[in-house]
Amino acid sequence: MDILHAQVAAIQRRLAFVQEDPINWQSYVLIFSWGICLFESYLLLRQYPLYSKPAPPSVLAEHFTTEVFDKSQKYGKHKAKFSLFSGLYKQLLDTLQLASGVYYPWVWKASGQLLGLAGYGPEYQISQSVLFIFLLTFISTLPTLPLGLYQTFVLEEQHGFNKTTLSLYFADMAKGWALGFVLGTPLLAAFLYIFEWAGDRFVPWVMTLLLAFQLSMVILYPTVIQPLFNKLSPLPEGELRTRIEALASKLKFPLKHLYEIDGSKRSSHSNAYFFGLPWSKHIVIFDTLIKQSQPEEVEAVLAHELGHWYYLHPTKLLLVSQVHLFTILALFPAFLNAPPLLRSFGFPESVAARPPPIIAFLLYQMVLTPLEAVVGMALNAVSRRFEYQADRFACDLSAILRVESEKEKEAMKDMGTRLGRALVGLHVENLSTVWVDWLYSAYHHSHPTLTERLKALGEHGGEGLGKSATKKE
Repeated sequence: MDILHAQVAAIQRRLAFVQEDPINWQSYVLIFSWGICLFESYLLLRQYPLYSKPAPPSVLAEHFTTEVFDKSQKYGKHKAKFSLFSGLYKQLLDTLQLASGVYYPWVWKASGQLLGLAGYGPEYQISQSVLFIFLLTFISTLPTLPLGLYQTFVLEEQHGFNKTTLSLYFADMAKGWALGFVLGTPLLAAFLYIFEWAGDRFVPWVMTLLLAFQLSMVILYPTVIQPLFNKLSPLPEGELRTRIEALASKLKFPLKHLYEIDGSKRSSHSNAYFFGLPWSKHIVIFDTLIKQSQPEEVEAVLAHELGHWYYLHPTKLLLVSQVHLFTILALFPAFLNAPPLLRSFGFPESVAARPPPIIAFLLYQMVLTPLEAVVGMALNAVSRRFEYQADRFACDLSAILRVESEKEKEAMKDMGTRLGRALVGLHVENLSTVWVDWLYSAYHHSHPTLTERLKALGEHGGEGLGKSATKKE
C-alpha cells in the first residue's frame, strides 16, 4: 500500500503546476469539447452519403428485399440527422453553462441554500454535494427532454420500433429517478466520505468501493432493478430450451436460470445476454429474438455469448476498466486541491480556497474529455476483437468440446452458418445499417460490421458465407 501511495504522490508532484498556475481551464474544456463535437459531426457527415446507396453489399443482396433495404436506409438517415442535431444542441447547452461562468457556482450555492432551509449549514458538505449532483442532473434533464420524446415517439415510432406509451415513458423516468436516489445517494456519500477520511490516500479505498458496487449490481440489477421495468419469465419447455440447456451442460456453463424477457413491451429491437456470479449464471433472451429467429439460430447466438464466457471476456473487460479507473484516480489528487481550477469556472474564492471534492471531480472529468474519447476508441477495438473470438468459438465448438460422437459433430458443424443467418436476420428485423464508414465504425461501434463478421465466419467454416462474404465491397 505504501508503494502505491508513493507512486501517486510522485505523480502529484509532477502535476504540481495544476495547483499553482492560473491556467484557463474553462477555455481548454470549451475548445476540446467543441473539437470532439465537430469531429463526431464530421464522422456523421462521412457516414451520411452511405444511406443513399441504392443496394446492399453483394453478400447481403439475397437477404434484403428492395423494400426492406430502402426502409433500412431511411431509418439510418433519420437517425443520422437526429444524432447530428442532438449532438450540436447538447454542445450548445454545455457551452452556455460553461461559458457563462455562473451556472455551476449558482447550482452549488442553491444546493447550500436548500440545505440551509432544512437547518443544515456548510459544515454538512457531503449532504450539500449530494444535493448539488441531483440538482445538476434534474436541471440538465429538462432541456434535453424533448430530444428523448422525439427519439422515442417520432423517430422510433415512424420506423415501426416503438412500443412505449407516453405514460410508460414517464413512469420509467420516475423509476429511474427513484433508483438514482436510492442507490446513488449512499454510493455518492460513501465516495465523498472516503476523501474526508483518507485524504490524499483515497485511491485504493475509492477503487474498492466502486468495485464492490459493480459486483453488487451483478446481483441487484436482475433481481431488483430489471423487474421494475420488464417481466422476466422462465423460458417455456420446448426445442429452444432443450438446445440451450444441452449446450450449457456440454460447456459446463453454470446455468441457474433461463429467462425470456418482454422486450417487446417497449421496442421491437432484440437481444440476448447472460449475467451472474462465476458459480451462478442466468441467460436472458428477448421475446422479440425468439419470435424473429428459429430455435437453432437462437442457439447459435447463445453459443456466441457463451464464447465470451469461455474466453473470460467479461473478466478481462473488468480488469481493463479497473486499470482505467486507477489511472483516472491516480491523476486526480493534483486537481483535488487546485483553487485555480475552480476559479477558472467562476467559483468564488470562498469555495475555491478549499475545493469541495465533488466539484473538483466534476471539473476534472471535463478536463479529461479528450483523453476519454481516445480511450473509448481503444476499448471499442478491444471489444471488436472479443466479438471475433466469440464468433470463432461458435464455429469451432465441436473441436473445442472435443466431440467424438458423429451425431453431435453433425449437430454442431453448421453452428457458424446458423450464427451468420441469425446475424443477418437480426439486421433485417432491426433495419440495421449495412453500409458503414470505417472511421465512423472505429469511433462508435463496439462490434464489427455485419459484412466483416460474415467474412470472418466464412473463413472459419461458415458454409454459404465464405465465398460471397470475402468479395471486396
